[in-house]
Amino acid sequence: MADTEGSPSTHPERGKTVHGEAANAGHRVLAPDDAEVEAYLETALNAPVAERSPDDRPAGIPEAPGPVAVLDFGSQFAQLIARRVRELDVYSELLPHDTPFAELERRGTQAIILSGGPNSVYDEDAPKPDPAIWSGRIPVLGICYGAQLMARELGGDVLATAQREYGPASVTITSPDAQLFAGLDRDQPVWMSHGDSITRLPEGFVSTALTESTPYAGLAAPERNMYGIQFHPEVVHTPRGRDILRNFVVGIAGASPSWTAANFIDTTVAGIRERVDDHAARTGSDGKVICALSGGVDSAVAAALVHRAVGDRLTCIYVDHGLMRKKESELLRVTFERDLGMNLVMVDARDRFLARLAGVEDPEEKRRIIGDEFIRVFEEEAARIGAIDFLTQGTLYPDVIESATSESKAAQKIKTHHNVGGLPADLRFQLIEPLRYLFKDEVRKVGLEMGLPEAMVLRQPFPGPGLAIRIIGEVTADRLDTLREADWIVIDEIKGAGLYRTLWQTFAILTPVRSVGVMGDGRTYANVVAIRAVTSEDGMTADWAKLPYDILGRISSRIVNEVPGVNRVVYDISSKPPATIEWE
Repeated sequence: MADTEGSPSTHPERGKTVHGEAANAGHRVLAPDDAEVEAYLETALNAPVAERSPDDRPAGIPEAPGPVAVLDFGSQFAQLIARRVRELDVYSELLPHDTPFAELERRGTQAIILSGGPNSVYDEDAPKPDPAIWSGRIPVLGICYGAQLMARELGGDVLATAQREYGPASVTITSPDAQLFAGLDRDQPVWMSHGDSITRLPEGFVSTALTESTPYAGLAAPERNMYGIQFHPEVVHTPRGRDILRNFVVGIAGASPSWTAANFIDTTVAGIRERVDDHAARTGSDGKVICALSGGVDSAVAAALVHRAVGDRLTCIYVDHGLMRKKESELLRVTFERDLGMNLVMVDARDRFLARLAGVEDPEEKRRIIGDEFIRVFEEEAARIGAIDFLTQGTLYPDVIESATSESKAAQKIKTHHNVGGLPADLRFQLIEPLRYLFKDEVRKVGLEMGLPEAMVLRQPFPGPGLAIRIIGEVTADRLDTLREADWIVIDEIKGAGLYRTLWQTFAILTPVRSVGVMGDGRTYANVVAIRAVTSEDGMTADWAKLPYDILGRISSRIVNEVPGVNRVVYDISSKPPATIEWE
């Protein structure tokens, strides 16, 4: 539901999503993976887009060699390419497709990867890079659209083909001595996604791979530092894709695999300590830092990094809104207060949230209320601490990418969530964002390296509004208790079967449906609980998990017998798309 009073017409400085929409405009406000507490902070009114200097770089980047630049031409896999390069322990950055070559050189870029994209290279408005990238001064790898762009821009031909290739295919490597395919068998299963094909190579290029319908599935001009492939090495459906990327990034470009969790921790902690100490010395302040904990991995790892840097100058605030899963608040207290020795303020705001949610059934209104009330509670607690200099946020690299890259340049992004850009315009804190150049999987590695418990670091994604959006209809204390117990049983059985880490998300939903049942010798009319379990790589798409019947049977039996008021359990077998992972 739109907030009329706080509309952009009355508050021109109000925060915007990356799509230009006003914050709190009735859309879902979620982070890219599990929506953590920062998503609540960023729904604040009068929140301008966060400004970051072009020179703002992560402290953990090795001095040399420079990064790998992935130029984004609108592919749904562009972020995945950058992630795959990071998995090789090589630092990579995702940048707009038209980033000037001079800027790439200024950054010390050691290799350039051109992503795929939804356009045809012969379209009048087809996105193109700075022509200087074809100079050969920096090695270039074109993927799908990027390969076609390389061919056309350098004098070859690209045409629409009668036989398009979408999905699995087999590639035959025709140039066994090609560096890009070093160590690979002649025939390789790959993933294709294209309707155009290269029909003539530019002068100086040779074919390195083909399929039945594509004569130039691979092309190369090694003396010009140019390489191209028609398929996608970044997806799991290309089994040796990582080896191909390694051959280019490490073998051809000579990048050093020095982007590790341990290096990142050391340099980031030192950078935070220096920044806070310098500020305190210049202002005569105590250099106090606060962090809003959600129980999720992002805020947890961010807090751990800052605590290692500044010690007791950090105070963590955890707002218990009563919408968490069973025992999660207890785990957070034990981890941060007892095990890590942090200053932790736990605020019991359960009654406040329930009072504001009373009678509310619309899921978007639930989100708006939860976000608004969180801000109120957080600000009250922060005021009690006194003078504060810094606020720690668990901003991740996908958030930075989306706030810095124009969505119109290479268009047709496939988005699952909307993100908001910043905090209140009159924010009295400076931001510390230690994770702002990490992907989610890297955050988990850092958390484990720092000794955080696996139960916190490796937990499945959990929505910021918590169980409120897994209760279809009104949220009450009784309905929360019912769902919490059912959800606990689901997770307990999945973990007991050794399946927890193979699944993207597993949870229970309390439906608004009641059904007739028989328990003992009596007729019942009780709640229906739905079970959702999905597999996914990144949450963008998901397939329903084919759980063994015996596990589903145990889950159903336990819920019906152990959770009062439930007499029926159903299993959701919908994939995303057309469904979403969450029900609300």
